[in-house]
Amino acid sequence: MDAPPRRTRRGTSDVTVGEGSLPRRQFLTVVAGAAAYAVLRPGESLAKKLARPLPPLQPWSLPADPPSDPHALARALAGAAVLAPSQWNTQPWKLEFNGSSVRLLADGGRAMPINDPEGCGLMMSLGAALENVLVALRAYGYRPSVTYFPNGEKSPVVATVSWSHGDSRRDRDLFAAIPARRTNRRSYDGRGLFMQSRAALSALVPGELKLYWLDDRKGIRGVGDLAYDATRDRVLDGRAEAECYTWTRFGDDEARERADGVTVDDLEMNGPARWLAGRSLRPGSMFLGFGAGSAAKQAREQVRSVGALALLTTPRDGEAARLTAGQTYERFALRATHLGIAHHPLQAPIERTRHRAELLRLFGAIDERPLMLLRLGHANRPQPSMRRGVALVASFRNT
Repeated sequence: MDAPPRRTRRGTSDVTVGEGSLPRRQFLTVVAGAAAYAVLRPGESLAKKLARPLPPLQPWSLPADPPSDPHALARALAGAAVLAPSQWNTQPWKLEFNGSSVRLLADGGRAMPINDPEGCGLMMSLGAALENVLVALRAYGYRPSVTYFPNGEKSPVVATVSWSHGDSRRDRDLFAAIPARRTNRRSYDGRGLFMQSRAALSALVPGELKLYWLDDRKGIRGVGDLAYDATRDRVLDGRAEAECYTWTRFGDDEARERADGVTVDDLEMNGPARWLAGRSLRPGSMFLGFGAGSAAKQAREQVRSVGALALLTTPRDGEAARLTAGQTYERFALRATHLGIAHHPLQAPIERTRHRAELLRLFGAIDERPLMLLRLGHANRPQPSMRRGVALVASFRNT
C-alpha cells in the first residue's frame, strides 16, 4: 500500500513522518540532519572527485588476449572470478591454482548464516565466480573441464577446473562484460524489455532450472508491496540486521580499507535516511524504525520502477542446483550487461522464509524453491563496487 500522508499534531509529543512515528526531539534531529546533508552534499561530491584512485590490486581490467605466461593466465582467471557478484559483496571464495587447474573453495568466514542459513546465497555466489573463470577460459581459447564437488557436497571445495589448449575463442562478448557488469540498485525508468532481449536471456537457463517473467503493472506492484514487507521485517530483525550491518560500509575510507561489503552510496538511500544511515540501520538504535521504513519504502519504489521482473527457481533444491543457479545468473547478468539492461537481485523476499510462498504465487511458480528475484530495466550505470585483490583470495603453485 502507498505510504500514509505526512501529518503533524501541535501540542503532542510525537510527529508522524512517512512510515513511522518519532518523538519530537528525534524528528527535529532528523530535520537538522537533512538540512546539513543538503548543505554538505556539494562538498561531498567534490571530495569524491578528488578521492584517491582505486587500490592497485583492484582487478577492474582483464587482459583482452590470452596471456602466454601460465602465472599471468592464472592471475587473469583469478581476476575474473573476483569480479563476480556475491551476497552483500561478501566475496566468499578462495582459489588454489596448480599448473593448469584451479580449485574453487567456499570461505566460510564470509558466509551470512543469519540471513542465509541454508547457504543458498553462498553457493550461488560461488557459482557466479566459477562461471567467470569458465567464460574467461573459453574467451582465451582454452577448453575447460569441471568436476563439481570433488570431495562431496559437505566439503568446502565446490569445483575443480582444468583446461587444455586447442579450442576456438568463444564467449568473447560475455568476457568483455565481466569488468563492465554492475549490480544497479538505482530506480529504473520503467521502460520494458524488447522481446528479443527477453528471449536471449531466457535461452541461458538450463533445463533443471526455471525462469518466470512478470511485466504487468499490477503484478509488479504486488511484488513491490511484498518487497516492502520483507525488507522492513529484515531491518527490524535484530540478528539479521546486525549481520547486514557488519557488511555495510559507511564512507570511502572504510570501503577502501575493507574492499568488500556494500557502501551507503551503493544502497542508494536518499535524504535524511542516507545521512543517518549509521544510526538508522544500527540494531538497537532509537532510529531503527525510521531506517526500516525508509529501506522498505525504497525497496517498493525500486520494484515499481522496473521494466520487468524475473524469478529463477528450481523444482529440486540442493547444493548442485544452487551452484548451477549461480552460474546461470552470472551468464544472465553478463548477457544483460552486453544488451545494456540494468539488473539487481532483490534478496529480502528470498531470504525471509515466510514471504516465499507469496512470491511464488505472484509469479505462478507454486511448489518450487525460489533462488533469485531480479529487477530488470534501464538506468544509468553506477560506479564499480570494491573488490579484494587477487593476492588476497588466490594462491599459485606450479607442479
